[in-house]
Amino acid sequence: MLRLGTREFGGHEPVIMAIVNRTPDSFYDQGATFTDAPALERVERAVAEGAAIIDVGGVKAGPGEEVSAQEEIRRTVGFVAEVRRRHPDVVISVDTWRHEVGEAVCEVGADLLNDAWGGVDPRLAEVAAKHGVGLVCTHAGGARPRTRPHRVGYEDVMADILKVTVDLAERAAALGVRRDAILIDPGHDFGKNTRHSLEATRRLPEMTATGWPVLVSLSNKDFVGETLDRPVKERLIGTLATTAVSAWLGAQVYRVHEVAETRQVLDMVASIAGHRPPAVARRGLA
Repeated sequence: MLRLGTREFGGHEPVIMAIVNRTPDSFYDQGATFTDAPALERVERAVAEGAAIIDVGGVKAGPGEEVSAQEEIRRTVGFVAEVRRRHPDVVISVDTWRHEVGEAVCEVGADLLNDAWGGVDPRLAEVAAKHGVGLVCTHAGGARPRTRPHRVGYEDVMADILKVTVDLAERAAALGVRRDAILIDPGHDFGKNTRHSLEATRRLPEMTATGWPVLVSLSNKDFVGETLDRPVKERLIGTLATTAVSAWLGAQVYRVHEVAETRQVLDMVASIAGHRPPAVARRGLA
């Protein structure tokens, strides 16, 4: 059982986390939701299409203009408060590696801290424990925030992923973060080349075997683009294929840009696996 905010998710229940970028320079939407009105419209649409979690990010993952903690707070806190007011039961996640930002967003209603940079600020887990919120523990290969991998190598990439994420999860639990509010994430693209991310995907059962729920952030990423030789805006099919494989292999939470398409893929996989009945079943019955 995964418990985040007011929501509980069963072990076979796939969960969609919709990305809402509060940045002017996102790799995917180039700032389309940087201002309040379109960002709030994005939230409304994502919830209507089946997202249970809204993931708010105030700094893009890749290199770019420096963003201070104060600016990141400015971009996220008021928005989180407004989403909380409009959607009391939606799970609000904030994508940050900074404890100062985590503290500020938890005070206005965030339910989950999505630490995509692998515990680079160890105080973030302490903030999650203090406020009783969840935590995503990600493998980033020791990379510093907002840097790209360079000649990165692993003797065994999944062994490294398991060591890092499980250690981070156990540390968080020891600090007081509820065990049923901790997720682990292999960190596709973060501190990895394309072959590493592909291997992490096909070896997801090793992560699910740990007992921690697994979150995957696959949406339109570079490993999809390189695998198919497609630019950012032509990676949806590859993303959905990777989503289907990840669902079959046991991942539970999916951080995505395209909610409606992801919902259909996850529902189809769940029905094939026997965890969800067909929405309609008339064929051959009349």
